[in-house]
Amino acid sequence: MTTTTAPPPDDRLAGLQREFEHDASFNLVFVVLTVGATLLATLGLLANSPAVVIGAMVVAPWIMPLQAMAFEILRGQLPMFLRALRTLLVGVVICVLLAMAVGHLVAFPSFGSEVMNRTSPNLLDLGVALVAGAVAMFVKLRKDAISALAGLAIAVALVPPMCVVGILLASANWSQAYGALLLFTTNLLGIMVGAMAALGTLERVYRRRLFNSRIGLTSVALTALLVIPLGSSFFRLVNETRQENKAQQLEAAIEQRLRSSTITLGGDPAIDMVGLSIDWQQNPPLIRARVRVTDPELPTPKQVAAVQEFINRNQAPLRFRLVMQRTAVDLIGPETAPNPPAFGVLPVPPPPLPPLPREAEEEAEEQVAE
Repeated sequence: MTTTTAPPPDDRLAGLQREFEHDASFNLVFVVLTVGATLLATLGLLANSPAVVIGAMVVAPWIMPLQAMAFEILRGQLPMFLRALRTLLVGVVICVLLAMAVGHLVAFPSFGSEVMNRTSPNLLDLGVALVAGAVAMFVKLRKDAISALAGLAIAVALVPPMCVVGILLASANWSQAYGALLLFTTNLLGIMVGAMAALGTLERVYRRRLFNSRIGLTSVALTALLVIPLGSSFFRLVNETRQENKAQQLEAAIEQRLRSSTITLGGDPAIDMVGLSIDWQQNPPLIRARVRVTDPELPTPKQVAAVQEFINRNQAPLRFRLVMQRTAVDLIGPETAPNPPAFGVLPVPPPPLPPLPREAEEEAEEQVAE
């Protein structure tokens, strides 16, 4: 039986220091992985392929110098910090130039969701970056958790946002390129601050330096400043989500009311409403009701106007405009003799209603005619 003896703390930290110094170095492996990740991410973004973009996230090596930067901040070694920062910045420059070149060659007039989703960061992205940075440093310190590293690379990415910056700069979309750059900055600072917090928590020797490093405090201050634009974007997203939810509820309520409370769309067998949608970009909002009719003359303009008046009366003070998109259908089928009443499976018909007074009958006929 053999036992393994853990190395003394000094030896372990010395080994960790050598690893981070290696991660901070600019070498051929870093260049090849950066170029490969950039091309994969750029092509995947242009093709709107999430799988390819995820592959680029796994290949990208940028989290290594970023972790080294966090480590050197707590060590107080400015030259090594600058070395890691230089490595990362060179990778960023390579990425942007390659993405701009590919974007210029392809010259798409518009882009898919994989590009546009990376132009509006919010507080949630900052939270993901902070957690991912802390977990990434934990994985670095605890080798038995190395299997989680690929998942972390997918959770918070650095290369795809910069590829989006290059693609959008090539097409002169300056404002959206700024949004992608803000996402990259959020991920960069979030990972670094999260990594510093984890390192200071897990290693006692660096705990005091967590609050004494000027570069570290500057990084925390810059991350705190990001709360202003990210918070604005987050609350705008929350407001839009609430408005969309309210619009969906109102749309469902209007459709249910039309089916249950109007003769035209709920009681006329010649008109079958198959769907309803509301265009909230117009003022007043435009309701499009899709109907199937057996009589191509139905519904009449007078009936549509009456239904629109019914909607506006129930939704006051909000006003809507209603249009009906009708599709005429033909009912084809042979006549069949009725079944004898002896069959027990047949529904029992309701008793006939008593005759209406003459005035009520005329009023009901007018409503049906409308």
